[in-house]
Order: sequence, then C-alpha cells, then structure tokens
Amino acid sequence: MKRLKIAITMGDPAGIGPEIIAKMHLLHDVYKEADVFVIGDLFPMLSAQRTISAKLNIKPITNINNMSRDKNTINLLDMKILKLDDYCISESSPKAGMASFLYLKKAIELAHSKKIDGFVTAPINKHSLHLAGLKYPGHTEILAEFTKTKDFAMMLMSDKLRVVLATTHCAIADVPKKINTADLVRRLKLIDLSLRKDFGLIKPSIAVCGLNPHAGEQGAFGREEIMVISPAIKKARALGINADGPHPADTLFERVVNHRTHDAVLAMYHDQGLVPLKMLSFETGVNVTLGLPIVRTSPDHGTAYDIAGTGKAHEGSMWSAFETAVLMAKNRKK
Repeated sequence: MKRLKIAITMGDPAGIGPEIIAKMHLLHDVYKEADVFVIGDLFPMLSAQRTISAKLNIKPITNINNMSRDKNTINLLDMKILKLDDYCISESSPKAGMASFLYLKKAIELAHSKKIDGFVTAPINKHSLHLAGLKYPGHTEILAEFTKTKDFAMMLMSDKLRVVLATTHCAIADVPKKINTADLVRRLKLIDLSLRKDFGLIKPSIAVCGLNPHAGEQGAFGREEIMVISPAIKKARALGINADGPHPADTLFERVVNHRTHDAVLAMYHDQGLVPLKMLSFETGVNVTLGLPIVRTSPDHGTAYDIAGTGKAHEGSMWSAFETAVLMAKNRKK
C-alpha cells in the first residue's frame, strides 16, 4: 500500500491547537505510518515551539511530496495568512477566525483532489469565525457545505466507546420534538456504513438508547420508545443493520464498555451519550464526522483559551484523532 499522507489543520492560532500539534510531534512517532504535515501559519507554530521545546524543528514546505520524516520535525505548509501582530494568544479575533477557516478549506481541497488521504482538525473558535463574518456553528457544517454532503453526523469515540447523538445542542425540553423515526434510521445507516468502511467491522452491532428512564417501561414513563424509537430500529433491521433496543441508558453503557456487547451507541441527547464518554476518556476523545466522502477527525475539545500559551494543554486527544484518521484512511484504501 502506498504510504499515507495526512494533514493537520492548525485550527484557531490563538488557541491550544499549535501547542498540542507541537507536543504530538515531540512525544509520539507521527511518521511511523504516514507522511504528515500541518496546514497553518509560521508565527503561531514558532510560538508553540518556544513554549513546548527547543528540540522541535519546523520545516516550511511548499510541496507536500517533499516532507521530512525526522523525529521532532514539523512539516509546515505555511499559508502566509497571519502577520505577527494579527492575533493575540487566548483572544478571539476576526483574523484568527478567517485563518482557521482558510486552513480547513485548504485541507478539504487537498482531500477532494486525492492529494491527501485524510486530515485532522485542531479546534476552532466559533466566536472568531463569527467575527470574521463566517456564520457557521463549527467544523461539521463547513465540511458538509464544501463536500456537498447532506447526510452527516458526529461520532464521538475513544478506545472504550463510540457514541452518535440523535440530537446535539438543544434544550432538554426540545429533545422529544426533535427525534423522529426517519432521522433515527438515517443515523443508524450512517453508523453502520462507517463502522464497516472506516473501522473494518464486518457485521457491526449498534445499541439504541431509550429517551426516558427505563426506556419508558412500556409507556409508563413516556411513549417515545413505542412511537418513535422502536419503529426506527425495526426499519433499520429490515435494511440489514444490526441495531437493537431501545435500551435503558443507565445500564447500557456499563455493558457496552465492560462487556463489549455493541460496537457503537446511538444516544438520544447530548449528555446521555457524552457524560459516559468524557468520564471514561476525557483526554483521549475523538470526533469523527460520519457521511463525508473524505476522512476527517478532530480532538474532542475546544480552543481552551484559558490555558493557551502556557504549555499545559494535553495532546492525548489530538494524538488519538491522528491515529483514528490513519486507521480510517487505511481501511478506505482497502
């Protein structure tokens, strides 16, 4: 198999992105299975180098076919967008927001043209995006627009658990109105396809959470399980998808994590799925965008302005995102 090429976008240059990229190159063997380069700007990368370690070497490149594989060397595709005084660490700004958008756009272009096999995105700051006049909620919506993807979902995962959410950032009171059978079937199809194509599973199993305590207990605590969730599972099974439930969430996650009963969980709302995931894997969680024609992963955390520039940020989630991108790219090549 031809050696993989993986890009890493710098994300918001005022956040912890440059630092966790630097730490990853310092503490891990990034070139073992792929040629790797960063899409970003020189000044933020130099700042991260000074903060993290003088052992790091930054190699600006103009040709992604001419990369170093030397230990502690960061290949940088310098976009030359930012000057030194265009941004301040730990502060949102329009120039930082626009830069983070352009790094991502470049990665999408390279992936679309098959020049890279996948990419990892360091965190962006929504407020900086908005200050730049870019009214996107985040990475996922930008990726969907520029890849012309209509069916997509986020999978949050670690080595212990994979979770997809039926609803994301909305009030708990709005969740019952937002879940519907057609959308649950759509998400189950996305999960099944990704587990097969990206993770190499032959017959993946998916557990579906109930919405109410005890999965409604046959309608005693709510009827969403009877009217919405169970019909979705039935339709998915008719399509050949190995989904089951609805399961009471308070017991399901213990079985999935400790006894490996399922390969992924479809949770009904944000905290139902992400509390167990982050409790188990706060520093190693990964965000995978399902449904894209290209491979994209990211660390499961934000820009962390409160510690940006201090060197305290942990690189674990970024490293896990990189390893996941490599795995997905390998499986897609197969």
